[in-house]
Amino acid sequence: MSSQPGGDNSWDVVLAHRTPDTRAPVRERFESAGVSPELVRSALADGGDEMFAAAAGGAADWAGPFGGPLAVALIAAEVSALTAHLTSRASAVRALAVEALLDDFSAVTVAARLGVSRQKVYDIARPNPTSSFIDHAPWRLP
Repeated sequence: MSSQPGGDNSWDVVLAHRTPDTRAPVRERFESAGVSPELVRSALADGGDEMFAAAAGGAADWAGPFGGPLAVALIAAEVSALTAHLTSRASAVRALAVEALLDDFSAVTVAARLGVSRQKVYDIARPNPTSSFIDHAPWRLP
């Protein structure tokens, strides 16, 4: 997945962190709720900060600027999906790094340096080469 949520607001670009087969149903939910790709892109770019600030502010119609409660629920779920994707991506990178460390050091040494148990080192070092990840976080354009 090399396209990025960013400058181009087409749904495929905004939903680049989603697998291609899941984008259509997600897009349909957004469109049926009147949510534009620009609004989703904006929320992904700021990590949901603006929506959170509005929700925490306590105003009666805090969800209004984002399209209402349904739109906010959908957008917040998408921010969560992106963060889950980025977490998986970081875990894949960590797995590769730990795997490389195990080529040169014992599991006990690696565990001590990482602050985890020896068994956890083996759990971490299981890369998933079939996963596909976005190249850049949406707030950092290439």
